[in-house]
Amino acid sequence: MEEIKIDLSPPIPPLPRFPDKTKTNVRYTLISPYVSVHIYWDNNLAELFYEIEEPLLTKEEQAQLEKIEEGMKELINVNVLTEKSHKAMIRYIDKTARFLISELGLSVPVSSYKKIFYYLFRDFVGLNEIEPLMRDYYIEDIECNGINTPIYVVHRVYRNLRTNIIFHSIDKLASLVEKLAQRCGRYVSYAQPLLDGSLPDGSRVNATYTTDVTSRGPTFTIRKFTKIPFTPIQLLALNTLSPEMLSYFWLLVQYKCNILITGGTGSGKTTLLNSIAFFIPPEARVVSIEDTREINLARENWVPSVARMSIGSGKIGEVDLFALLKNSFRQNPDYVIVGEVRGKEAFVLFQGMASGHASISTIHADSVDTVVKRLETPPISLSPTLVNTLDAVAIMTHAIVNQQQTRRLREIVEIVDVTPEGIAITNTPFVWNPRDDRFYYKKESKVFEKISTRFGLTKEELTREFELRAKLLFELYKRRIFGFEEVQRIINEYYKNPKAVLERFGVK
Repeated sequence: MEEIKIDLSPPIPPLPRFPDKTKTNVRYTLISPYVSVHIYWDNNLAELFYEIEEPLLTKEEQAQLEKIEEGMKELINVNVLTEKSHKAMIRYIDKTARFLISELGLSVPVSSYKKIFYYLFRDFVGLNEIEPLMRDYYIEDIECNGINTPIYVVHRVYRNLRTNIIFHSIDKLASLVEKLAQRCGRYVSYAQPLLDGSLPDGSRVNATYTTDVTSRGPTFTIRKFTKIPFTPIQLLALNTLSPEMLSYFWLLVQYKCNILITGGTGSGKTTLLNSIAFFIPPEARVVSIEDTREINLARENWVPSVARMSIGSGKIGEVDLFALLKNSFRQNPDYVIVGEVRGKEAFVLFQGMASGHASISTIHADSVDTVVKRLETPPISLSPTLVNTLDAVAIMTHAIVNQQQTRRLREIVEIVDVTPEGIAITNTPFVWNPRDDRFYYKKESKVFEKISTRFGLTKEELTREFELRAKLLFELYKRRIFGFEEVQRIINEYYKNPKAVLERFGVK
């Protein structure tokens, strides 16, 4: 009996960018050896199309699959199934399917069985039609707007794409939303038609269940959890920011400055936050606090905390960001990372900054003035004195460069002072110019002056260190050193023996 094999994590290919969208034509594997995706320009739609390519079943194979699925629903315990290891799940589905084929007296050739087995695995272990999308490393969001309309995805390289997955049956779509709720450990029904939860892999699910709430029937949006975040060097390769900007962040992080990353939805705030976290010294203790797991650090001395939603009404069992953050300061952190501040937890965060805990966080806003207003007005209501503890604000933005949607670090603004009236006096050492898609550096940093005063360093020493680190980061980019663990190892080595690292990479 031939052993069935499914590889859910095939190698991640580097994807080319096409200056002319209409020339886009790439194909890569999502679930080996069964599923691939073809991304290409569709002339009829006049847009990029994301086409899932699954095994094609004949009418006879489709009929056999339906009979086996009906039998399986009677036989298997899905809860037990999803708790097993990957290999055990494959063996369990395989054994049960072969037993049913024998009991039902079906004649299924080996070639047909392999195809049928994929659909059994997809529908019983996976998330049905959207399982291939969940397996695509490059997908950030999966968006279903109801029946008779295609699912859309947000792709890391090619951005918003229409897919060939369409639900034509309300029952089938409602069944998938129920399955999503079950995997989140939550409950959805006509009485409770809204779902907000997290899948076991950390992906965030928001869904609606009935036509009363959304006229096209059940809907869902999945914000995928990325197990391997972008490294700082990958951001350089994408031209999201410059080596000088990264070097600047490296120094700010080392000398325990407070950084706030701001921008619109999907502008790359968390991606930048993850990259800046690479620069935290290896011996430092880090506590991260989030609504949804998105932060991933290659370090051991790290306490990742995630807020827990209430069960049912009455906020029973709820653990919010405020409670987590208050508790985190009892864990003696050197650095506190908050996924996003939006309410009363900001007060605790800024109190922590004022008492010497270095912090990195994100907030929704499109400029420094908006950030300061948001921090000083309800529901946050910080005093100008507390806002003063902030050192730098990084502003991320969506940008269209060479007719391609991309992300850029628009500017880094230093908070020099906040007046008692709440007006911020600022300095902007870095800006991105959309006209020529280049980053410009003004050689005057007020935060460097703060660091010089606090740590007894001369301005010349800081400037020299800033230049060396920018050259080192650019050298890593030139040598195509992008690996998550490798980049972290080089940064950690630099803290211990900078001279040796600079010599190894020929930086003077």
